[in-house]
Amino acid sequence: MSYVSPPEFAAKMVDAGESKAMLSTRDTLIRSYMAGAILALAAAFAVTVTVQTGNSLLGALLFPVGFCILYLLGFDLLTGVFTLVPLAWLAKRPGVTFGAMMRNWGLVFVGNFAGALTTAVMIAITVTYGFSVEPNAVGEQLAHIGESRTVGYAEYGFAGMLTLFVRAVMCNWMVSTGVVGAMMSKSVSGKVIAMWMPVMVFFYMGFEHSIVNMFLFPSGLMMGGDFNLGDYLVWNEIPTVLGNVVGGLTFVGIMIYATHYKTAPKRTPKPPTPSLTLAEPEKVNA
Repeated sequence: MSYVSPPEFAAKMVDAGESKAMLSTRDTLIRSYMAGAILALAAAFAVTVTVQTGNSLLGALLFPVGFCILYLLGFDLLTGVFTLVPLAWLAKRPGVTFGAMMRNWGLVFVGNFAGALTTAVMIAITVTYGFSVEPNAVGEQLAHIGESRTVGYAEYGFAGMLTLFVRAVMCNWMVSTGVVGAMMSKSVSGKVIAMWMPVMVFFYMGFEHSIVNMFLFPSGLMMGGDFNLGDYLVWNEIPTVLGNVVGGLTFVGIMIYATHYKTAPKRTPKPPTPSLTLAEPEKVNA
């Protein structure tokens, strides 16, 4: 698998953050648009598998195919830049200012949303024959997901918001682990294996991913889900974005940066303490 050691991939993380922050507006938008579109298609695929087989584990097992494809093609997800770009800022890389980081995040958000929305419209057309018939079973499931993960949280008030936020934190803990995992190997197979495992965990556990939700909720609205745009923004997308920032930075980016990139000096062994011996009493001549 051509394993890359932690100090090496920690340096790669900082390099990647710098590269993404300095990327042109055109390329940032193209790469984030395609990432959003591909991940949305993977989410539609996973929902379809779950509906047709009745096995949600199988859907989660197959969902990471989209994540792997977009990563290998060099496209950018918001959840990934949440983790990588701040590291280049912390490392004081030339040109990577706080403003440059915010610019990158904003452009990737716009691109991801546009790509996910494009896929949502195309999936809605395919499951309704161009909006000429009622949604099929997959469309009905998308509508149900939209309801349960917006107004479903709202029913619990603050407890629902807290649950949503924590699920978003745990989501990007796993997703960003997948992003970093791809840097642990120089081979395609090694990268795919390292990405696949944590992404499967997040999807099966029902954690909240801001880009996946950019597909699920617009498509749910188009499928007639009993919620509105305000429900989606307040009771899902905005808290999910904030939780994704916290999860990716706290549990992945800063932890790896602190211990593998800015490693603390090693402890120096103390010299051995000389053993103390009691002096023998003087002999007295008789």
